[in-house]
Amino acid sequence: MREEQIEKLRGVVRDCVSKHLYSSAIFFADKVAAVTSDPADIYMQAQALYLGRHYRRAFHLLNASQIVLRDLRFRYLAAKCLEELKEWDQCLLMLGDAKVDEHGNITDTKDYNSMYLDKDGEDREINIISAICFLRGKAYEALENRAQARLWYKAAIRADPLCYEALECLIEGHMLTCEEETNLLATLQFGPEDGWLSSFYSCLIKKVSRVLDAHYVQYDKENVVETKFRDLELEVSNTKTPAKSLFTLKNNTDLLACKAEYYHQLLEKDPFHLKCTLVHLAAAMELGHSNELYLMACNLVKDYPQKALSWFAVGCYYYCIKKYDQSRRYFSKATSLDGTFAPGWIGYGNAYSAQEEGDQAMSAYRTAARLFPGSHAVQELGFFNINLSTMGMAVLDLMLIICVKQCLYTLGLNDRILELMEVRLEEMKNVGFELMYKKAVWWFEKTLAHVPSSLSEMWEPTVVNLAHALRKLKRYNEAIIYYEKALALSTRSLSTYAGLAYTYHLQGNFTAAITYYHKALWIKSDDQFCTEMLTLALSDECRLGIDPKVETIRSQLFT
Repeated sequence: MREEQIEKLRGVVRDCVSKHLYSSAIFFADKVAAVTSDPADIYMQAQALYLGRHYRRAFHLLNASQIVLRDLRFRYLAAKCLEELKEWDQCLLMLGDAKVDEHGNITDTKDYNSMYLDKDGEDREINIISAICFLRGKAYEALENRAQARLWYKAAIRADPLCYEALECLIEGHMLTCEEETNLLATLQFGPEDGWLSSFYSCLIKKVSRVLDAHYVQYDKENVVETKFRDLELEVSNTKTPAKSLFTLKNNTDLLACKAEYYHQLLEKDPFHLKCTLVHLAAAMELGHSNELYLMACNLVKDYPQKALSWFAVGCYYYCIKKYDQSRRYFSKATSLDGTFAPGWIGYGNAYSAQEEGDQAMSAYRTAARLFPGSHAVQELGFFNINLSTMGMAVLDLMLIICVKQCLYTLGLNDRILELMEVRLEEMKNVGFELMYKKAVWWFEKTLAHVPSSLSEMWEPTVVNLAHALRKLKRYNEAIIYYEKALALSTRSLSTYAGLAYTYHLQGNFTAAITYYHKALWIKSDDQFCTEMLTLALSDECRLGIDPKVETIRSQLFT
């Protein structure tokens, strides 16, 4: 076969791949490789087999070649085949030995000192070392070694900032804290023509930058991110055409997904953009738009039945209509499809929390906090704990409780984020509680003062938490006022009724305490705390009826 014929067949293979005619590509690539035995043609054949989902055959072809351990492309493609076959340990062995430090620097690259056959027709390649590091991270994550996965993802993005998938895994998997994300971004070596990418990445990382001191968190103002958005939208690239047309990223859906977390923009440009969809689902659930959630869930399940997001949407719908058992079932299904889907874990815990199932909710939140150190799962955990006044173990579980309330979606076009609130709890001992509760009261009151309109049901937990803190400070009359405000926002909160009953009990108003203990037990008849405290209140009521001195004190209290 002449060289011209061989080159023509190579072109046919490339064209078949571009048209997704993989069986044809495999057929012609096999003939070219058989004639030439050229490593580049063998690689082309293996790539066609991989694209045609013949993973075992592609791996066998690569592994049988004498060049697989000397050419990084061969090794990488062989490892990709093992990835598809879910043979993670073999995948790591194929990638070779290497070590990485805490900052994502590769310290042992002896297996990477191999030749690398240049590809044809590419203006800018992703660094092969970056791709290998990323695949290592995926393998370690599949093996549930998230610590190593995090390091290799960092190594991948540091090796080549164009390896967006590595950054996406770090961000979407909440593997880094806000400070770590900022530091990582600062270390990336962008090319002179990649300034727009640096701005884009800065929009992707967490939207608030924390500066910690001994007592509180100070948050950067939103105008920093606003400036990033404007710079990115105006990022201009001149074409080589005579007209020098200008291109901007203003209407790019990824950029809109970032901005949606501030503005709640609707999915008008790209209704199938899944990152936008997640934000939209959260907003719709907070606003109680059950019809919208139902339609979105139906469409997602129909189009993406294997995506965790689809079943998360179903869970959001059932949560919105207060069918918590069903919502929990679908949140669980979302986490079973993708164990790294943080919203699923949080929704799972929230569904238990809504039914006052403390232990199960705590378990879900702890799992989320362990898997996603950079997410707000720990905040939700603290938020739930402090909301249950009956759980003395709440303060023993957390060193830091961050309660974040944002009025992003209730303000329409107002893009100002509500001031964030943090309550720092020192190591739990029997001293120092009063100071901490005073700080808690200050932050809760400061938060509520920034609500631009009348309180809605979404603020009920914040009001209850303030009442709990006031009760701890023995400011019972103020606590009762806020408990009653909370009941005006939501009349089916066990925690609110229990807290109000307990406050009356502490005041010595046993009649009112008994009334509210009964109301709490009407919501959940088997609540242990309310049952025991009701028995105690009835006993105290009886005892006060016998003791004339106490009766006198009681009459003075309620006249």
